[in-house]
Amino acid sequence: MSFDPLDHDLLRGLDQRRAVLGDAWVERSLANANTFTADFQNFITRYAWHDIWDRPGLPRKTRRTIVLAITIALGRWEEYELHVRAALLGDADSRLTPDELKEVLMQSAIYAGVPAANTAFAHAAAILRDVGPQIGYTLEPASPLASTHPGVGREGRTASLPALHYSVRAPRNGKRPRHTVVLSHALGCDLTMWDALANQLAADCRVIAYDHRGHGSSDAPAGPYAMADLADDAARLLRELDTGPVVWIGLSMGGMVGQELALRHPALVGALVLAHTTSGYPDAARDVWRQRIATVQEQGIEAIADAVMGRYFHEGYRAAHPATVARFRERLVTTDAQGYAGCCAAVGGVDTTARLGQIAVPTLVLAGELDQGTPIDMARTLADGVPGARLQVLAEASHLGAIEQPDTFVAAVSAFVDSL
Repeated sequence: MSFDPLDHDLLRGLDQRRAVLGDAWVERSLANANTFTADFQNFITRYAWHDIWDRPGLPRKTRRTIVLAITIALGRWEEYELHVRAALLGDADSRLTPDELKEVLMQSAIYAGVPAANTAFAHAAAILRDVGPQIGYTLEPASPLASTHPGVGREGRTASLPALHYSVRAPRNGKRPRHTVVLSHALGCDLTMWDALANQLAADCRVIAYDHRGHGSSDAPAGPYAMADLADDAARLLRELDTGPVVWIGLSMGGMVGQELALRHPALVGALVLAHTTSGYPDAARDVWRQRIATVQEQGIEAIADAVMGRYFHEGYRAAHPATVARFRERLVTTDAQGYAGCCAAVGGVDTTARLGQIAVPTLVLAGELDQGTPIDMARTLADGVPGARLQVLAEASHLGAIEQPDTFVAAVSAFVDSL
């Protein structure tokens, strides 16, 4: 037994309570205590705020989210309002943005029921009207008919032909986009390969992803295609969406399109990320591309699928993530064969090396340490050819580094975009 006159558990609980709910609220609560409620205030401060909130196993923000979810489920609206207000105005380690709060409420609609979530939204909206000016957030009219899933965005197809399928994610912070970013996928893939990066960048950027002609839900006209065709497709898309200059992030074929777009339509490109790509192939490799086209035309994409997966993902990744590899294989073999062969012609014929010096925008070149399709030497040619370009090599990455090393890829791209 301690004979120290200080009740350390009580003081620790008070410190935690102040950090989570704010000094003003705690002071009011203590000032309002009386001979009837003082024991209860002592109890909850020691046992709720010290014994639970002081445990180091979960961040405050996570505990806050748990409290919100449970108070919604149980209809404890006074406690819920207290934590909503504190969440919006609290310290950085326990604060929720309005967007994060909305996601808690959306989740509660499934697990606590729509009526509870409806009430939770009403209470939160009233609090946001009150504290919005303090946090720079304004509730504005918005039609549910214009609402889209933030992890997908608004989908559409270009009016010009061949029609390109695209998605547009608006910035989740509700503010003017810091940049407009375009994500351009690899051969045999589609815009869904970018979901993780798109959702990360859409925190404060407008993010556009699209399917190249011959891929996904875009048209697949008769080929063969040239890289200039794919670049002109991209320019049509950007002009229809009235983007202005964009940050172009392209992987493999998408990086080739980015180079050609910056050369043919320089006013549309403000910065480039060229990942796992090249500015040109040697003659022997061009022959391999011609052989691939012939195989696809004669036998279908299934005939090359396993070999392509071997290039896209290194052996260790294939063994550790068979479901992901199977998903990309399914996308490859269900791609329109005519469109795929047409894009193979464009990729095999890429030739921008002699023109790289004309690209006059900030450029990041990403290469995979294990990439056999576009090895590091090809990335060096790009980095050396584009004035001021920087090369970064991703460890343990083959050709689809954005999938094999998502955290490293996202970190590299985010740092580059933040520097613009």
